[in-house]
Amino acid sequence: MNIHEYQAKALLKSFGVSVSDGVPIMKPEEAEAAAKSLPGPVWVVKSQIHAGGRGKGRFKELGADAAGGVRVVKSVEDVVKNASEMLGNTLVTKQTGPAGKQVNRLYIEDGADIARELYLSILVDRTVGQVAFVVSTEGGMDIEAVAEETPEKIINVAIDPIAGITDADVAKLCDGLKLEGAAREDGQTLFPTLYNAFTETDMSLLEVNPLVVLGDGHLRVLDAKVSFDGNAEFRHPDLAELRDLTEEDAKEVEASKHDLAYIALDGDIGCMVNGAGLAMATMDIIKLYGASPANFLDVGGGATTEKVTAAFKIITSDPQVKGILVNIFGGIMRCDVIAEGVVTAVKEVGLQVPLVVRLEGTNVKKGKDIINQSGLNVIAADDLDDAAQKIVKAVKG
Repeated sequence: MNIHEYQAKALLKSFGVSVSDGVPIMKPEEAEAAAKSLPGPVWVVKSQIHAGGRGKGRFKELGADAAGGVRVVKSVEDVVKNASEMLGNTLVTKQTGPAGKQVNRLYIEDGADIARELYLSILVDRTVGQVAFVVSTEGGMDIEAVAEETPEKIINVAIDPIAGITDADVAKLCDGLKLEGAAREDGQTLFPTLYNAFTETDMSLLEVNPLVVLGDGHLRVLDAKVSFDGNAEFRHPDLAELRDLTEEDAKEVEASKHDLAYIALDGDIGCMVNGAGLAMATMDIIKLYGASPANFLDVGGGATTEKVTAAFKIITSDPQVKGILVNIFGGIMRCDVIAEGVVTAVKEVGLQVPLVVRLEGTNVKKGKDIINQSGLNVIAADDLDDAAQKIVKAVKG
């Protein structure tokens, strides 16, 4: 689960982290009061979407010359003007893709006297099986370029899960960021605090870009991106209210209600498969034969007819889907259950696109009989290679 910047900062502030004062708004008419509640004389108007690169992003409706999704202004009037311009429009960044995301929330933040911009993130480093800090003296909007062009400027410090973050770890981080004086003293408190926030709330990512050294020498978290581990949501019911469903794909939200592993993609062949490995192989072979998958969908090993029906409805709700491939290898999952789910779903929502079904494994004969006796216009396939060729041919005419 991702949350907005202002929510992430409020969470970090509750742990004692230094952040700038700010006010979230959802309507242009709230901008003036928000600005007047902050000291000024500089304000920052920040688009709140679940994507990075906002500063260099562009609004679809405003033209190429318009300012980006993060704007620094010097009057209350300009706060109001920019808020009216940004709310409700579509921001396109490197991370949103060409479709962009509609800006429904803004964060009006007090300006900061920035002396240096640094980069810091905490994530799960699966190469060592530990939580790790990633830091760089080259913070700001071009951190991706730093990683690509000068990777030696990025420092990784893995944290022993038993010992926790130690004084030696903190010293490495301070040295890596070239912190001195007040900033180094702040770092000795800040880094353990961020680590505690990460582990206590089961985050999967905490990115601070930039972490700034202010003109007075102190550190401040100027931006914050937070993602939580979905497998640990049951431990944090208090965090569930931070979820913004408008930032998520509606099909993925619906899939989560049925405990389906679903990810929307940009292709035109819908896939229903059991098992993540088989799903990946199915998507690969679709690409091999010249088409692209519209989704990743793993119905799991213990799916019911109702669950399969829901999965099929989600696939068919995608207007991009021009054909559907059902590829089931029945181990724990039974082929007859899949067949019943497909038949039920087609009878409920109709079948407007070609459907190829490949079944193999437990109760495969029952499954094929159910499909064959249903009266549905289904293309049968003998194996995965055959199924992929048939669905691609059907979609391409």
